[in-house]
Amino acid sequence: MPGDDQPTGRPGVRGRPGLVALPPLSVYIHVPWCVHKCPYCDFNSHEFKGTLPEARYLQALAADLEQAVPDVWGRQVSTVFFGGGTPSLLSAEAIDHVLSLLRAYLNLPPDCEITLEANPGTAESSRFQGYAQAGVNRISLGIQSFDDTMLRRLGRIHDGAQARAAIAMACDAVPRVNLDLMFALPQQTMAQCEADVREALSFGTGHLSLYHLTLEPNTVFGKYPPPVPADDLAAGMQDRVAELACAAGYERYEVSAYARPHQECQHNLNYWRFGDYLGLGPGAHSKLSFQNRITRQARARMPEAWMQRAARGNGSHVVERRELSAADLGFEFMLNALRLRQGVDGGLFIERTGLSLMSILPAMQKAVEQGLLEPGLGRIQATERGWQFLNELQMVFLP
Repeated sequence: MPGDDQPTGRPGVRGRPGLVALPPLSVYIHVPWCVHKCPYCDFNSHEFKGTLPEARYLQALAADLEQAVPDVWGRQVSTVFFGGGTPSLLSAEAIDHVLSLLRAYLNLPPDCEITLEANPGTAESSRFQGYAQAGVNRISLGIQSFDDTMLRRLGRIHDGAQARAAIAMACDAVPRVNLDLMFALPQQTMAQCEADVREALSFGTGHLSLYHLTLEPNTVFGKYPPPVPADDLAAGMQDRVAELACAAGYERYEVSAYARPHQECQHNLNYWRFGDYLGLGPGAHSKLSFQNRITRQARARMPEAWMQRAARGNGSHVVERRELSAADLGFEFMLNALRLRQGVDGGLFIERTGLSLMSILPAMQKAVEQGLLEPGLGRIQATERGWQFLNELQMVFLP
């Protein structure tokens, strides 16, 4: 019988998976600061006053990375993503420094997709060019709307003119650009929604992320809900958004993601296909696979606490470490994979979890009976109804 640390392709002892091969690895870097906290935002972002502590942040990030290297030693990185907060608050020199660190500690191939999120309100042409020279080859712009009234209601620091200028700067700097846009905004009409989407499409970027505004509990909008479109109107907006994007040559490959051919976000695809990711920075989460187990980690959430703890070098900045059970693995895999319009091969479940499809067969049969999941084990894919009621489908697999 093989030992506990040997790859068997079968569940390991005590229900742990045995992986034949490790999945692709992504790196996520969290930049926690922003100029202004938007009332709908529930991300780990913090308004900063005064001068950004860029030097201390970079020192802590280097310490965080150095302590993480043993968990990912020798593995090739497939994508890098700077998220926030507002990563475009960092100087181009800072981004160059971070990427140099990654190249020094990790196996970062020259064709690696490197994305940086940017706020149009902090966009500068020279800074975008500097990001590109550092190695960034994809910029994701948080446009949200081109309508100045809507932007004020959302608490954004930019206006429509700045959004248009930022798109031009980004397209001039890097080969791949994504635009984030939101709909079902406070008091938004169908005509206003359509106007926003048509304008976003007019720039011809390779990728669009089109999100329904959600009133999250721990936000200003969650506590003081603004008047938003009724459910029927919001559903109509979602259908119309999809129609317009698909008619313009974009494929809706994920619930909120639309791409021209070969322009899909590889970083997010790795998440949805249950790949691995190393999260660095305050509040960042990691999912890391080993031959006989799959683990999750979380860093200290508050920037100051993370910087102080990471600098100690004793691992105290990682405040959560846990091993996923077989039941957790089945649910988490399906939670991600079912977001993809074309689903995934059934074999990917076995490859990424080390479990047999039999472990989720009862839940799959139940979902098929409810008309939410396509029948068969060769491909795991939501039906049209299942995609419409995705939360209901995902909950079928909740242990």
